Amino acid sequence: MQLFKKIKILKLLDKGTAFIINRTGNDEKEGYGLPITIPKLLPAREILEEENIFIMDEDRASQQDIRPLNILILNLMPEKEKAEAQFLRLLGNTPLQVNITFLKTATYESKNTSRYHLEQFYTTFDEVRDKRFDGMIITGAPVELIPFDEVSYWSELEKIFDWTKTNVTSTLHICWGAQAALYHHYGIGKHELPQKCSGVFAHRIFDHTEKILRGFDDVFFAPHSRHTGTSEEAILNSPEVKLLSSSEEAGAFIIQSIDRKQIMVTGHLEYETDTLAFEYSRDLERGLSVPIPVHYFPGDNPEQKPVNCWRSHAHLFFSNWLNYYVYQETPFEWK
Repeated sequence: MQLFKKIKILKLLDKGTAFIINRTGNDEKEGYGLPITIPKLLPAREILEEENIFIMDEDRASQQDIRPLNILILNLMPEKEKAEAQFLRLLGNTPLQVNITFLKTATYESKNTSRYHLEQFYTTFDEVRDKRFDGMIITGAPVELIPFDEVSYWSELEKIFDWTKTNVTSTLHICWGAQAALYHHYGIGKHELPQKCSGVFAHRIFDHTEKILRGFDDVFFAPHSRHTGTSEEAILNSPEVKLLSSSEEAGAFIIQSIDRKQIMVTGHLEYETDTLAFEYSRDLERGLSVPIPVHYFPGDNPEQKPVNCWRSHAHLFFSNWLNYYVYQETPFEWK
């Protein structure tokens, strides 16, 4: 049983790390829970500790007789520390031991994250391009309204996209990252929406036999937050991809390449309960004309606290991805 509920976040520096495991009852003595090894100064550590997490030393982790999965996260989100916590929380809810490496762009420097944080916890593509990873996540980015080839780091991102075909077992793309992957790999473009698509939408499933959707309800909910969309018709007409799930209001949601190595998600299952509320307030403060996120605030009243109705499917989706698309498919030894 000690193989179960293990997740390890790779030490990114030669500095000390902390080993964290999610506590449930008296599981500590039995070695259950979700261990995470992260740099001691990573801000996400404090967030996870507040969610009933405790420290365990790295020696205990080294005694686990299992080959951990190596996952690379290209974090393009402006508020990187929030995105880190969101993804780590979901990757921590699986029975697999995982090493995480955070990746940043070399051709664009984030304006919303300190240089110290990036230097401490992130690496660049040149530093990992000769390595192999079992899985990769490419996040969204606030550049939707810019043509792809005018994004300052587009050339670098294209190299990363091509690299994933040979050096990564499965790549998961989120929101703008999904649109960028659809455009680069399959020539499927995006279009500007009349107004921002923001809210929590109902989605239907087209093929229950696909393992990424195993355990999903016939109808499930997920947040969206974007100014652009992708044509369902273009996806359905492409022989290289398969539409797995969509929303009547928000459009295409989960798209998968025929070889199942590339998965595109146009929404944000990783979002926390208050993320859409924060974005709505931020946009209003910037003087932007944005609609109230739909199906989110009770009674569509921004003064009311939103209710999270997508958390269970978010955990299920990431668990399915890690298990069926990464762990079950990746070689034990890369050659």
